[in-house]
Amino acid sequence: MIEIDGSYGEGGGQILRTAIALASITSTDVRIFNIRSHRPQPGLKSQHMKAIATAAKLCDADVLGLYIGSQEITYSPMEIKGATYTVDIGTAGSISLLLQCIMPMTAYSGGRIALEITGGTDVAWSPTIDYLNNVTCKALGQMGYHCNIEVLKRGYYPEGGGKVCAFFEPTRLHGFEFERKEENIKGISHSSKLPEHIAQRQALAAKRVLENRGIGSDITVCSKNELSTGSGITLWSLYSGASHLGKKGLPAEKVGEMAAEQMTRYLDSGASVDPYLAGQLITYMGLAGGGSFTTYEISEHTLTNMHIIELFLGVEFDIREKKEITEVSVK
Repeated sequence: MIEIDGSYGEGGGQILRTAIALASITSTDVRIFNIRSHRPQPGLKSQHMKAIATAAKLCDADVLGLYIGSQEITYSPMEIKGATYTVDIGTAGSISLLLQCIMPMTAYSGGRIALEITGGTDVAWSPTIDYLNNVTCKALGQMGYHCNIEVLKRGYYPEGGGKVCAFFEPTRLHGFEFERKEENIKGISHSSKLPEHIAQRQALAAKRVLENRGIGSDITVCSKNELSTGSGITLWSLYSGASHLGKKGLPAEKVGEMAAEQMTRYLDSGASVDPYLAGQLITYMGLAGGGSFTTYEISEHTLTNMHIIELFLGVEFDIREKKEITEVSVK
């Protein structure tokens, strides 16, 4: 059994998601303690429980300590199976973060996995579903990963109610050297239960910022009446993406401008992947035993993830500073 201090490094939910995924893949029992112990509301929250419970279903794992506020769990997995499941997070908890836990497992399953998940598609402190679909999955495809994510309904905080269908095929991962390439920016500007001009203004503001930098863009505008009220915009270009969510009192123009400004910072850095994708790629690089990328910032989140991956897989990551960017590879 591997024992992990959940307060290590960044000390958040990512430790849980990575440890559960890798324990399932390697058929290793794991005990995680001090879970989110330094956070304002320590221990497991509903969305963490749903991710762990879903992973447990996929591999018939026994789980002890799975309750709200728990700061210690023991997880004992068996073989990962192909299956079809319906998952309701029950809140506006992030569908993307739940999928982050499940996705590495699907590459090692005994068959096709299909999930219908209800929750939040565009919520704070997590990748938007459009980012996951158009940046993360696109990058993982270069490593042999197979997935298809369909957004059926948007879900915003606090009501949630978003719905996503995700399909995964088992595969053999391989290393890939991510290099910087130029590509026009694409995007989606969306809203629900708000005037149609909100999503349009977000898109136009983003386009103006990008045009002023000489960057072309193609941004789709989508306005619907879903269960929850909200808006947002996600932009992407190959292996980098940026997003911003609307909120009461924040002009739609500002939402679009902030996403576009973040996007231009990533592109101006000259790095091949953005810092958020960097934190996701390393799990798959560790499993593949190879690969490399450059990014302009290595976050505490990414360093914590590396530590968990090295514990389970016995790989080592090499981090090298190159002028204003950083290169990360598997030794």
